[in-house]
Amino acid sequence: MDDRVLLDADIREPLFQYLELYHGKVRFLEEKVTGKARADVVMVLLNKVCGIEIKSDADSYTRLAAQVRNYDRYYDENYLVIGSTHAHHAAEHVPEYWGIISVELIKGKVDFYRVREAKPNPKAKLLNKMSLLWKSEFSHILEENKMPKYAQKSKKFIAEKLIDRIPEEKLNEQISEELFERDYTIYD
Repeated sequence: MDDRVLLDADIREPLFQYLELYHGKVRFLEEKVTGKARADVVMVLLNKVCGIEIKSDADSYTRLAAQVRNYDRYYDENYLVIGSTHAHHAAEHVPEYWGIISVELIKGKVDFYRVREAKPNPKAKLLNKMSLLWKSEFSHILEENKMPKYAQKSKKFIAEKLIDRIPEEKLNEQISEELFERDYTIYD
């Protein structure tokens, strides 16, 4: 192991490459507002959305308890990515269903090790997860399911209608598809 301390900026790009190799089709959304916190990374997979909190060797656990509460309300699974100095104590700071990935510098290269796989988050709420979608993305899901447009209705109203009428598995796939296709050159 090298002596250099890894910072968040050193970790992100290698982490994205590692997760793409591990999961296949994936999209990353960075610095996403999640309730009263900001998720470092939101990872979109084919049928689920995962929150990723990065704690580099230079970070502390000061805000982690509040971040865990917020992530748990939104994401199907959550991961804590930790610098090697945190590896021995990370499990004490996150619920047992959170995944833990350790990161360290070995021979000048950033290397990852899965300490623990993430399990389905028992506290996630589909309605909260759907709040990540833009209004145009809701419109597309409504159209795909041959439902009324609800043009003058709120995102919350539309989300509740979709949850009532579309099987959860199908809705999760459609949410992921919308987030995969999101075009950040337009703002909704």
